[in-house]
Amino acid sequence: MFDKLAAVAARHAELERLLSDPEVIARRGDFQRYAKEHADISPLVAAYQRYKQVDDELEANRPLLEEKDLELKAMAREEATRLGAEKEVLAEQMKLLLLPKDPNDEKNILLEIRAGAGGEEAALFAAELFRLYSRYAERHRWRVEVLSSSEASAGGLKEIIALVSGDKVYSALKYESGVHRVQRVPATEAQGRIHTSTATVAVLPEAEEVDLKIDEKDLEIKVSRSGGPGGQSVNTTDSAVQITHLPSGMQVRCTTEKSQHKNRSQAMKILRARLLEIEEEKRASAERDARREKVGTGDRSEKIRTYNFPQDRMTDHRIGLTRHSLPTLMDGELDPVIEALRTHYQAEALKGQS
Repeated sequence: MFDKLAAVAARHAELERLLSDPEVIARRGDFQRYAKEHADISPLVAAYQRYKQVDDELEANRPLLEEKDLELKAMAREEATRLGAEKEVLAEQMKLLLLPKDPNDEKNILLEIRAGAGGEEAALFAAELFRLYSRYAERHRWRVEVLSSSEASAGGLKEIIALVSGDKVYSALKYESGVHRVQRVPATEAQGRIHTSTATVAVLPEAEEVDLKIDEKDLEIKVSRSGGPGGQSVNTTDSAVQITHLPSGMQVRCTTEKSQHKNRSQAMKILRARLLEIEEEKRASAERDARREKVGTGDRSEKIRTYNFPQDRMTDHRIGLTRHSLPTLMDGELDPVIEALRTHYQAEALKGQS
């Protein structure tokens, strides 16, 4: 580990030299790339430098532990305990910082929520989940843009797809993919019986054109009139866009905008993200069994969480986490859950490296 840390520290010093070089500053692309790399490794280098400093202080303190002066000896022992504890914390911190970074962590996401089992109650729950993530995004000053949605007759959502943009959105929400289950008494239930319904959540990193090239010859694009509410222009112009990716058979339809151009752009965002997910699944297939054992897959087919309203309880089944105060959680106070998941999967990843 320390050979790797020394190499990172050397690279950090080299980057500082490059970032002060007028020729590099004049090359905007190179400068931005070096600046990002410098920012990425700075926390690790700072921890490493402090670790070495603490180690030196411990070494300097060692002779004082043999002092005959009892008061001085006691002070040295206290200092050794403090420094030893800090050294252990720094060592763990460096191990975490050395873990391979998910290349998608910095990306925006496409958030897809679909009603599952449970009819209208499932659609209502899907709408509540979308509100939960929207409020969470609001708290983090992220932007939520609805790309496609389909409402249920009782006011819920059959399906909604939104682009969530901001700082490290995928890093925060990547563990939310899966089946979310709700247990409560529906408003339509005259007998007061508790029903169980589900909704699926998929969190896909937004795919840029550089991530995935799509050949125009592989696309079949159809336009039609949008249905539903939205005013005369929505219903009388050919603004709805349906794109079929011929090699995979995947279809995406967007109708939310009055502009055909905007609907096409949004449909391409959804298509690109879904195709990238398929490509990443193919690349990861050789590692899937090992990853499932170590950190779980985050697969959307897994039942990951239950929201039990009568008992005011949320349970995340992957890590055995239980929290109460569901109204607060459903209002977007998701940070404690996100942090618990991140800590768990980091610990599992560390085990996998040992």
